[in-house]
Amino acid sequence: MDFGAIALWFFSAVFMVAGLAGLIVPVIPGPVMLLAGLVLAAWAEQFVFIGPWIIAVLTVLALVAHALDFMAGAAGVKRFGASRSAAAGALIGATVGLFFGFFGIIAGPFIGAVIGEMSVRRDIRAIGIAGYGAWMGMVIGIAAKVAIGFSMIGIFVIARLW
Repeated sequence: MDFGAIALWFFSAVFMVAGLAGLIVPVIPGPVMLLAGLVLAAWAEQFVFIGPWIIAVLTVLALVAHALDFMAGAAGVKRFGASRSAAAGALIGATVGLFFGFFGIIAGPFIGAVIGEMSVRRDIRAIGIAGYGAWMGMVIGIAAKVAIGFSMIGIFVIARLW
């Protein structure tokens, strides 16, 4: 194995690990990074086992997962009748929450949506529902990303072994 192939395998592993982490961490574009890692792995084998059709399917899945992440968060906030300020607050809360570890990742969108909704309304019930909606949207988005991400890996492995 030459140096180029070793480098491709190394970067493939780095991108796949980061992509798997990004399936759970809201700010990291996990599906896209996972796709990059899978394409690098196929490239390391000179696309002998993984051809353009498999790459196309993996690309579509990565784009769908990336889009679903944004739509699920927005749908969660909208479904529970929250304002745009709550949606923006949830996004800011998710970003700031990254700096506070696992608890911040879980609580950040909720706290951000609550603060955002408080800037628009004073009804405590509506504020709590906005936070819950943001949190549920985030959870549904993560679940969708994880399911599609592992499907991408499964498709790659099956195509590789076929």
